Amino acid sequence: MRVLTGGVSPSSSSFEFVPLSVVSFGSTVIAEGCDAATSISWIHAWTVANGIITQVREYSNTSLTVTRIGNVVAGRRSAEIAPSHCPSVWESQFSGRAGKSVPGLVLAI
Repeated sequence: MRVLTGGVSPSSSSFEFVPLSVVSFGSTVIAEGCDAATSISWIHAWTVANGIITQVREYSNTSLTVTRIGNVVAGRRSAEIAPSHCPSVWESQFSGRAGKSVPGLVLAI
């Protein structure tokens, strides 16, 4: 985290992000990867509005499932929520391949 925020210069840190996938849907961008030794998995989720990153979420050693809540009709969100169906739009892949048990989270958008 200190490398990302400028607290430590990248050259003085031995941690290296190795992205495995980058996907986007709507205003959300998700990058998933691991460190060079594949012992730490990470997921970064950005929310972008008008070309500016407005929100960042970071998850380490966590399995993440992104679901869509509500409907989007003609570019506008509807407040109607189907009571029994929240479709998964993305699921992390690396945490399962790391061969270790990690906590699971659901990110609702």
